[in-house]
Amino acid sequence: MEYEVHGNEPVSPTGQCLNSSVLSMSILGVLEFEIPINESKILSFLQDVFLNISPRFSSIMVDVNGEKQWKRVEVKLRDHVHVPIFPSGMSPKSYDDHFQDYISNIILEQYPKDKPLWEVHIVKYPTSSAAGNLIFKFHHALGDGYSFMSALLSCLQRADNPLPLTFPSRRGSKPGGDSESIFRWDVSETFAFVFDTLKDFSWNSLLQDDRTPIRSGNYGVEFLPMTVSSITFSLDEIKLIKTKLNAVTNLLSMTFSQLT
Repeated sequence: MEYEVHGNEPVSPTGQCLNSSVLSMSILGVLEFEIPINESKILSFLQDVFLNISPRFSSIMVDVNGEKQWKRVEVKLRDHVHVPIFPSGMSPKSYDDHFQDYISNIILEQYPKDKPLWEVHIVKYPTSSAAGNLIFKFHHALGDGYSFMSALLSCLQRADNPLPLTFPSRRGSKPGGDSESIFRWDVSETFAFVFDTLKDFSWNSLLQDDRTPIRSGNYGVEFLPMTVSSITFSLDEIKLIKTKLNAVTNLLSMTFSQLT
């Protein structure tokens, strides 16, 4: 199949790596609803707002003379929206298990090559934490988790004030400072970085890590079924950990997501 070269956006090297015959990575985002989900409003949101966020949501990855490019196509929403059916009349706790199993299954499913690389799953069954859940599944070639989160949050509005959400900006560091102390800190940090790198490389090359619940040591674990787990932290707990560790909030969130 041949495509027009004119007007197509080239795919970045990272995007090509993340969407190959040996690697395909997805990012999942879940929005919890306090009230039952109105499917017609979701479809209207996707058509009028979501598709206009980025042209990549209306593009497929094609090969043009050996070069990967994004080609704009017509999007049929019904091909991207999925509404699962669970057994009826169950308790929210039981639906928690069905919901987790459903996420674990869809994260391993491949995307059709002739459609844009995203999906939306509308779960209308109540769980312990929500009356309904909206799952966004994006291929990592479209972007990273932070860009998707920013894009989705930019579409939301406050319930008490129909304006886009705003977030406090981070205070910048004061200009100036002791140049000698900065130089001393940079030199010490550089030596520590080089030492830690050499130590870690030597350790990993000569010794094998012990088996743990995180590291099974078995071959072929990447082909086994995957289970998605979640844990909830309050903002007060995040602030407490941030203060104890003297860390940045977004780094803490990334660490928690990697551990879970």
